[in-house]
Amino acid sequence: MKQKPIRLEIDHHTIKLIIGVIAISLAILTSVFSKTPLESISASYYEEGWSSNIFVGFLFAISAFLLAYHGRSTFEMVISKIAAVSALGVAMFPCSCGCHQEIIPYVHYVSATIMFLILVAFCYSFFKRAHGKGHTHAVIRASIYAICGFVILVAIAIIGLDSILDGAISTSFSRLTFYCETVALIAFGIAWLTASRILPLITNKEERLSLSPFK
Repeated sequence: MKQKPIRLEIDHHTIKLIIGVIAISLAILTSVFSKTPLESISASYYEEGWSSNIFVGFLFAISAFLLAYHGRSTFEMVISKIAAVSALGVAMFPCSCGCHQEIIPYVHYVSATIMFLILVAFCYSFFKRAHGKGHTHAVIRASIYAICGFVILVAIAIIGLDSILDGAISTSFSRLTFYCETVALIAFGIAWLTASRILPLITNKEERLSLSPFK
C-alpha cells in the first residue's frame, strides 16, 4: 500500500518559505532579464519579455499566498489580506516610470507604501512571538526580524525623502529607488525565510520545517 501524505494541504511555514524565496529573487531576476538598467523594480513592468513577466507574476504569487496566510492572530490575518490587495495594486497599476503615465494617479505608490509598511508590521509581530519564547534560537530569530524591519523602514524612508526633495538624493545616487526597493525586498524575504523554520542554524530540531509531505 502506497504511503499517503500526512499534510493534506500547504501549511503556514511553507507559505512563508515560498514568499521568502519569491521576495529575495524578485529584484535580482527582474534586473538580470531587463534589457536596460532599471531605475526601480516597478519599471520592469514596461520591459518586454521575462523581466515584465517576472515582476507581474511574482507579485500575483505573493498576493495569492498572503491571501491564503491567516497568521497566528486576527491582526496578522487582517494585515495579510490588506498586503495581498496592495501587492495586486502594485502589479496592476504601473508606476509613472520614465515617459510612462500612471493609469490612475497615486494607486501604485500608495499600494507599494502600504505593502512595505505591513511587511514591517509582520517583522514586529514575528519579533514579539520569537522574543517571548526566550530560548537561544528564538532570540536569534527575534534579532533577525528586528534588523529586517528596521532595514525596510530605512529603505522606504529614503525613497520617501527623495520624493519630497524632488529627487535631490537620486540625482547624486543613480538608481537609488531600485537599490532601496531591492534591499527592502531582500530584508522582507530573509524575515519570512527565518519565520518558515527551515534554516537549521537558527531553528531547533523540534521546530524545523520538513518539506516532505510524509513527515
